Parts: sequence; C-alpha cells; structure tokens
Amino acid sequence: MTTCYIGIGSNLGDRRSYIDKAIGELRSSAGIKVARVSSIYETDPVSDIPQGRFLNGVIEAETVLDPRELLKRLNDIEAGLGRERAAKNAPRTVDLDILYYGDLTVSERGLKIPHPRIREREFVLKGLRELGKA
Repeated sequence: MTTCYIGIGSNLGDRRSYIDKAIGELRSSAGIKVARVSSIYETDPVSDIPQGRFLNGVIEAETVLDPRELLKRLNDIEAGLGRERAAKNAPRTVDLDILYYGDLTVSERGLKIPHPRIREREFVLKGLRELGKA
C-alpha cells in the first residue's frame, strides 16, 4: 500500500454534501483506504472566472492503485457527482487532485505528482500540515 494525499474541494451547490459524498465514494472504492481527512476550510477561488467560495480539505489515504488508476478513480467520482469540465478553473461540484503519491515523482501529460501548485495553495498546505505531511 502506498500513502497518498488527495486535495478535495467544491464551490457549487451544497458544497459540504459534495465533499462528504466524494469521501464516501473513496471509502467504498476497492484498493483505497481513507485514513484521515483534514478539517474543511472555506477559501476564496483562485481563478479569473467569477465564482463562489470553495470548501477545501486534504485526504490521507492508502492505496494499491497505481497513480494512473487512482487518477481515473478520482475522475470517475468527480463525473459521478456532476463535475463538468467546461473551462479551466471553472466552478465545480467537486474537485479531487492527487497531491502526493508516496515519494513518487510523475511528470506525464495529464498527471503531475507532486501536484505542481501545492506551494501556491495555502488551503492545501494547511490541510497537509494538519495531517503532518507539510
């Protein structure tokens, strides 16, 4: 099993419900064990697109899925909860990002680990610090 950290956020509709549903989907996913979840923080959007505030947090999980399989599962959860990818940084029902996957570094099209904007997002750093990762 590999320890991974996943960023979670929502800024459309019942934000807390979407976050809870996404965490529930992760908990019921084969090959993924949710270990801990940080506090959920309300944050301003980081976008040029006008939109509402986010709820954000960080999930610590153990997985036997490889990074591509994990990314596919996260994307499936997002789609199942109504995420539409109309434009980059557009409002979303739920957003799930792999922040870290063990000590692995990946730089492929569509997958960068560690997440390239970790240091730019205080809400991610805050959640990681709470879980003892940052």
